Amino acid sequence: MGSKVVLLRPKRFGDERGWFSEVYNARVFSKYGIADQFVQDNHSLSVTAGTVRGLHYQSAPFEQAKLVRCIRGRIFDVAVDIRRGSPTFGRWVGTELSAENGLHLYIPVGFAHGFVTLEPFTEVIYKVSNIYSLENDGGVLWNDPTIGIDWPLPEGVEPTISSKDRRQPLLCDLNSPFEYDGVPLELVEM
Repeated sequence: MGSKVVLLRPKRFGDERGWFSEVYNARVFSKYGIADQFVQDNHSLSVTAGTVRGLHYQSAPFEQAKLVRCIRGRIFDVAVDIRRGSPTFGRWVGTELSAENGLHLYIPVGFAHGFVTLEPFTEVIYKVSNIYSLENDGGVLWNDPTIGIDWPLPEGVEPTISSKDRRQPLLCDLNSPFEYDGVPLELVEM
């Protein structure tokens, strides 16, 4: 599968008690081309709807693939192709992840990642394939007009954005540390 962005729909088995879902199984995920070894789990709480986090990536030797899911509330999750030489450089894909729909989004190395919360008190958990490194932390401006992400901000809500994310470079000023691997941006549903 290479470096495709993958939307996963883990099965839920329900009865009168609720439901059960296997949210990660390395053997099953490898069938979809996701063979990363995840080494760290991250958990975020965003208090207000309209909180934007991103667009983030990490460069080598601490590059990260991510497996994202929302466990409370809803988010609109985005991956942006930032691989030099890619025919889809600067294009994005996005989808809604929620506690209710149980979807996961896999974002491979070479893509910037971000999301906006669609409800207050939203919690997101994501696995990463490498540890956090401040020196290798990078990003792209969340509202870069060249990328043109159609963020579905709740009506009348001004986005809540960290000072770090407000200072990220535009795509045209990014010296991307990633090279195109022959797989153009595509959102694959499994």
